[in-house]
Amino acid sequence: MKRYMAFVKPYWKEIIITVLIGLLKFGIPLMLPLVMMYVIDDIIFAEAMSQDEKMSTLVKVMIVMGILFVVVRPPVEYFRQYFAQWIGSKILYDIRDQLFTHIQKLSLRFYSNRKVGEIISRVIHDVEQTKNFVITGLMNIWLDLATIIIALIIMFNLNVWLTLVAISMFPFYGFSVKYFYARLRELTRVRSQALAEVQGHLHERVQGMNVIRSFALEDYEQGRFAERNKHFLKRAIDHTKWNAKTFAVVNTITDIAPLLVIFVSGYIVITNQLEVGVMTAFVLYMERLYGPLRRLVNSSTTLTQAIASMDRVFEFIDEKYDIKDSENAQPLDHVNGQVTFHDVSFEYEEDDRILQNLNFEVNKGETVAFVGMSGGGKSTLISLIPRFYDVTSGQILFDGTDIREFQVRSLRDKIGMVMQDNILFSDSVKQNILMGKPDATDAEVIAAAQAANAHEFIMNLPNGYETEVGERGVKLSGGQKQRVAIARVFLKNPPILIFDEATSALDLESEHYIQEAMEKLARNRTTFIVAHRLSTITHADRIIVIENGRIIEEGNHQELMNRRGAYKKLFDVQQL
Repeated sequence: MKRYMAFVKPYWKEIIITVLIGLLKFGIPLMLPLVMMYVIDDIIFAEAMSQDEKMSTLVKVMIVMGILFVVVRPPVEYFRQYFAQWIGSKILYDIRDQLFTHIQKLSLRFYSNRKVGEIISRVIHDVEQTKNFVITGLMNIWLDLATIIIALIIMFNLNVWLTLVAISMFPFYGFSVKYFYARLRELTRVRSQALAEVQGHLHERVQGMNVIRSFALEDYEQGRFAERNKHFLKRAIDHTKWNAKTFAVVNTITDIAPLLVIFVSGYIVITNQLEVGVMTAFVLYMERLYGPLRRLVNSSTTLTQAIASMDRVFEFIDEKYDIKDSENAQPLDHVNGQVTFHDVSFEYEEDDRILQNLNFEVNKGETVAFVGMSGGGKSTLISLIPRFYDVTSGQILFDGTDIREFQVRSLRDKIGMVMQDNILFSDSVKQNILMGKPDATDAEVIAAAQAANAHEFIMNLPNGYETEVGERGVKLSGGQKQRVAIARVFLKNPPILIFDEATSALDLESEHYIQEAMEKLARNRTTFIVAHRLSTITHADRIIVIENGRIIEEGNHQELMNRRGAYKKLFDVQQL
């Protein structure tokens, strides 16, 4: 809660104003029992007044109350609701803004162990739940407490003994709330986690719907979803049972007090020790006293859920960054293009080494290709260059300086990457190309597309560069997606390039266009290529063969063919 208050602090003035407006909103109805008492004792039962005087006085009272309830209270109600929702929404905006910043800093290691749907659940569902802490905890609870205090002051002035009877159930109420709500908070956390698991599973299946359809797995997947849905149902029912017990006990306690007051006040009126108007006012004030008390019960439930969601939000915020700038990290302003791997080793998990003692140097403008069997560590190797992961031991140097001495964002700004499965966002073709340089002109975008052999097919799309590509670029073919990805790298114009299986999943015609664009892009740039199709990298200045995380061969295409080693075997198999 202390951490959450850091987000609330900037809006303290607005919260205080909202509470003061709320006091006016809840204060006006507190006058009704007093008006009722006055009408009964001082008008209806006033023997000294004539009927006309009674009517005249009654009309005057109703005019005053009408002005209060019809003219004054509506705008008070409007501004109270508006400011309460405005403050809550602003705080949620600030939290989600920080969470998105946090999401962008988390490493790929984190995302490899988390479901996207679960992350979305925390950012959307759990953050939304915390809004109740502001509206209920910082506003409504104080207003209800103020209403109770004002009602008690009035009741004590009316009759001390009846007031003591009215509050006699308070200790039982406090004990029941303390007993029930500790357990309710834990049940809320468990239910939220179960919901996040359902959302994570659903997100994966929606993304993989083509796989489910192609293998006719609808019935099987229906069963798997039902398992998770039933798990959530069980957690939700556990929460509901405990919540129902809480309400049953607490509401029973709060219902006993009015019955006691009616009995005692009735007895006092019968014995002529109390006026009927006072008794009526007192009974009406019981609703003003225990109405807020019941709302406090509801507020306790709401706050319990909000706090459980806050726990999950801050648990997510506390995820550590695997990749972060060192204290003395400097911006990388210029890259000459020399990249050195010095005794580099890497492991995802302890004692499971993927790369072992790699040593090689790539000169400015040189194109180096990495080949080998799947699982040898090629893609892992190139993911170390932009610091998607940090080396376990050894160093990667840019122009003689360890890349960990540079600010991560400035390092990645000097690297352009084209992957096997490039992600395009559900935006226009133009916006996806602009990711390479958001402030580029239309002429620069077109020039980049032309260089990537993409301009012609883009112009044939329904709306040209403004055509929406769909989620993950689903409306484009594999070759078209790759050319858009290459276009944004052309626009970025980085000194270092990385191509990871950029043509492995394409037809020969698409491969030709993309190979031509890649070779054009690689001119005068230090370039790293990972490829399974060896015919696409015969032009490389150097080819490094990786096997089980080690370098076993190195040289250009002809040199390696002449050695008749592992590279020639791979090449001959592919030619066959």
